[in-house]
Amino acid sequence: MADSSSFSHILVLVANRGATSLTPVDIQTARDLVRGDVPVTLSAGEAVEIACNAPATWEQPDIGAVREVFAGRAMDVLVTPHANRRKHLLVADMDSTIVSCETLDDIAAHAGIGEKIADITRRSMNGEIEFESALRERVALLRGLPVSLLKRAWQNVKLNTGAVELVRTMRANGARTALVSGGFTFFTSRVAALCGFDENHANTLLDADGHLTGTVGQPILGPDAKLAHLRRLVAAGGLDMNDAMATGDGANDLAMLRVAGAGIAFHAKPAVRREITSQVNHTTLRTLLFAQGYRAEEFVTA
Repeated sequence: MADSSSFSHILVLVANRGATSLTPVDIQTARDLVRGDVPVTLSAGEAVEIACNAPATWEQPDIGAVREVFAGRAMDVLVTPHANRRKHLLVADMDSTIVSCETLDDIAAHAGIGEKIADITRRSMNGEIEFESALRERVALLRGLPVSLLKRAWQNVKLNTGAVELVRTMRANGARTALVSGGFTFFTSRVAALCGFDENHANTLLDADGHLTGTVGQPILGPDAKLAHLRRLVAAGGLDMNDAMATGDGANDLAMLRVAGAGIAFHAKPAVRREITSQVNHTTLRTLLFAQGYRAEEFVTA
């Protein structure tokens, strides 16, 4: 067996166990494609890592071509540099990333204006319209609605599979974790508490006399603010940007995904997938741990 440290990169292959399982044939196929070292199991039937060199040395040098080999299977393929795999900082989006829903859309659904707001959300998250103006437009439609709608919407919020494991495993291994959302503090504070994030940042829905005013506190937390939080946390921790992992699904996450050492698009919108090479499209947030070389038995859930 070769010394894996002699390879520059690591390929990680992860299967969605609800739909398929990694087979020896899958693993050997991946190894052959990347001319890799002996595979290392991270989770039986679910995840393996294979030390390899840079994609330019592969038989099929484009990561998309490797993914295509497994098309039609619920499997994700990621490639990371061998050096500095375990990150010391996690900055995560909330809606459709750490939680399965878009919380603003859920508020609107309880108010009976769900589709109108959801359409604006879809266009904003795909980068078709500017984030701040889209947020103001959606929030304005909530004017006069009771604040109690937020509590009703909270009852529908569900964490995505692996969210708790991701945050708590990284924290247990010394990483700082931050939830940074274009959504609202009412939700981020609660989600952060459930997952164990060190800090959370979002927008503030303004209200008066028990009703929403249709306005949001200033300044608005949008793409630039997400990037600013990432840079702040890197500097505060005495880190390098290569020490950071960022994840999100929407166009407002692109700024931070572009610059983080590991910027991973999670079940992302088409505009994001077109730009960000590291993608999780079929599996769960557990894959962000596998990408860092964690074995399933190392995952922390409490």
